[in-house]
Amino acid sequence: MRELFVACGLALATATLCMPAVAAEPAKKPVKAKAKSSKKSTEKHPKAVDVLPDEPEPDVSNATTTDYACELNNKVTIYHNDIDPAHIALRWKKRVHRLDRIGTTTGALRFENVRYGLVWIGIPAKGMLLDSKLNRQLANECKSEDQSKKELADAQAAVEKAAADAAAAAAAAATATATAETAPTTTAQQAVAPTK
Repeated sequence: MRELFVACGLALATATLCMPAVAAEPAKKPVKAKAKSSKKSTEKHPKAVDVLPDEPEPDVSNATTTDYACELNNKVTIYHNDIDPAHIALRWKKRVHRLDRIGTTTGALRFENVRYGLVWIGIPAKGMLLDSKLNRQLANECKSEDQSKKELADAQAAVEKAAADAAAAAAAAATATATAETAPTTTAQQAVAPTK
C-alpha cells in the first residue's frame, strides 16, 4: 500500500513539473495552405549536377564494346580495354563517362566516377548503374547478350530436368501400379490352393 502512495505521488509530481513547460509554449498560428501554381517547379535536387563540359569524353576507338539491355528499356554500353583493366568507359544517356575501378571484397566488379556520382556494379548474372549523389538506381537488371543467352540456357535446362523428373516419377508410379495389380492375384492363388 505504501508503494502505491509513493508511485502516485511521484506521478503527480512529474505531471506538475511538466505542466508549466506546456503552458509556457506560445500558441502556434495555423499554417495557411499555399495556393498551387499551374507552373511546374523548376527546382533541381540539391545534389543534382549539371553536365560538366570541362571533363573530356574518353577515347573508345580501340575498346571492346559490351551492350547491356536493362529494365524499363534503358541501355548501357561498356567500353573496356584489355590493356587497362583499372578503367572503363560507360555510355549512359548519350554521354560517355570514364569510371575508375574500386576494389571489393566480394569479387564484384565495381567502377565509379566520383565527379558525376556514377557507380557501375557488375556481377556474373547482371549489372546495375547507380547514382551515388542522389542515392538511387539508374538502371537495374542490365544483361549483356551473353548473360541473356546463359539465363535462357539455364531456364531450358531447368525445364528439361523437370520434364525428366516428371517422366521418371510417372514410370515409377506405373511400375508400382503394375506390381500392386499382380500381387493380389498371387495372394489369392495361394489362398485357394488346397493344403494337405
